[in-house]
Amino acid sequence: MEDAEFVPWLTNELVTLPGVVAVALGGSRALGAHHAASDWDFAIYYEGAFDPERLRQKCWDGEVSDVGGWGGGVMNGGAWLAMEARRVDVHYRDLDDVLFWCAEAEVGRFQKQLLSFYVAGIPTYTVMGELALNRVLAGNLPNPEYPDALASAATSRWSADARASLEYAHAALTQREDVLTALANASRGIIEAAHGRLAHEKTWALNEKGIADAADLADLAASLFAATAPLELGAAIRRAADSL
Repeated sequence: MEDAEFVPWLTNELVTLPGVVAVALGGSRALGAHHAASDWDFAIYYEGAFDPERLRQKCWDGEVSDVGGWGGGVMNGGAWLAMEARRVDVHYRDLDDVLFWCAEAEVGRFQKQLLSFYVAGIPTYTVMGELALNRVLAGNLPNPEYPDALASAATSRWSADARASLEYAHAALTQREDVLTALANASRGIIEAAHGRLAHEKTWALNEKGIADAADLADLAASLFAATAPLELGAAIRRAADSL
């Protein structure tokens, strides 16, 4: 099946699942930044409740999680599927929950939630960014702007967290010679700093992939990993802290 047929076919398969009111295409394919091997990221927005068993009954190759199976919170589960030569991710989005976090973001409130594969945590305003950047394929969804209050609050909080992470990294190295803890916290600090810079610019960051590059912090990150001895790592951490 060609891509031009695949997208409307899968959209129809998803939007007709009980409870689903909208389907959106996300990730690099929504932004036009994809390549031939890029994943296909679809979000299904449901109202009330969604039963993943109805998705399992499609008998597509892959893994279908329960609601909340990816840790709960804003990233509340989904499916990793293989369709012909395509890798397809389907993300569950509780529309009431999404709209709640959008309303919180409008007044500058958000949480950072723990999530596998996220070093610094996922901010709850991510679901608002998805609405802003994703391409709606079926149903109706809001298309929000980046709120001024969120830009201010997120810039302040991420920047403060970045400084704290880098200071802790430096202390772990100089006081305990704990290279692993130092490098881990310094890496998180760079990611937090990148979130802060992007928030200041009102640029949505939907995940951590490439976030240091996007925020022009790649050089600071590279200096951490170029260090071959604790003394060099300590100097790199200090330079990062001073620059932020």
